[in-house]
Amino acid sequence: MNLRPLAILGAIIVVLGGAGGATWWLLRDPDPIVIDSGPDDMPVPPFPPRIADDAEYDKCMTMLVEDPDGAEDMSARWQANGGGDAADHCQALAVIANGDPEAGAEMLEELAHGDKVQGLTRAILLSQAADARLMAEQPEAALKDSNEAIALSPDDPDLLIGRATAEDALDKRTEAMDDLNRALQLDNKRVDALVLRAAVWRRMDMLDEARSDIDRAVTLDPDDAEALLERGILRQRAGDLDGAREDWKHAQEVDPNSEAAEIAAQNLTLLDAGPEKR
Repeated sequence: MNLRPLAILGAIIVVLGGAGGATWWLLRDPDPIVIDSGPDDMPVPPFPPRIADDAEYDKCMTMLVEDPDGAEDMSARWQANGGGDAADHCQALAVIANGDPEAGAEMLEELAHGDKVQGLTRAILLSQAADARLMAEQPEAALKDSNEAIALSPDDPDLLIGRATAEDALDKRTEAMDDLNRALQLDNKRVDALVLRAAVWRRMDMLDEARSDIDRAVTLDPDDAEALLERGILRQRAGDLDGAREDWKHAQEVDPNSEAAEIAAQNLTLLDAGPEKR
């Protein structure tokens, strides 16, 4: 369902406050074209939850945003000096940030299966590994990690949305819909779940349902670039080119450095080029 192995440097945002799952992937169309396309976009990681309470860990995680090379070097030195799981976690995320999601996923999986990691922490690490597997275009491995994470924490909306992303990438739309429905039962204000479900409805050609979900998503967050991108696609499909243009321009304005804004810009270019160029 989601796009490229993208530049995650600006997308990894460190949350030094709480633990708890964080879904890294949001829905886009795989193609920058305003016409419908298949579900093989690649997603982005933003909020890595903490697994330790340590000043070195905080420093390393903070470096991920602006200096992932430095974070990787620091975590390797720290690891050599007995940094343990905290060093391993930061190193895995730095490896992903530096463009090797497959290697980072392997590191996260190994960490998750270690003797010292249990419960929700293990589920979080497996969820992050699943997200990295999606970045590496390995949805089957992502689904395996997601299944294991959800077995540990079955009522976590983040994990359910993450698994739905992997299922959508594998064209398992019934399963994806089941997970998204459950996530929205648990938290009916999850804009990311509504956006993903709208896109799944659209790919199933159930446009009334798609519009209902995306309208609710935009009502909940009028400045969500992903929701605006998806609503623009639905408006374009319905022949409302002015509405599509408005949504895509708004997506660019509210989050100009996002992948949603990049795709919106490409869609606008194609829209301006006319039907013969799409």
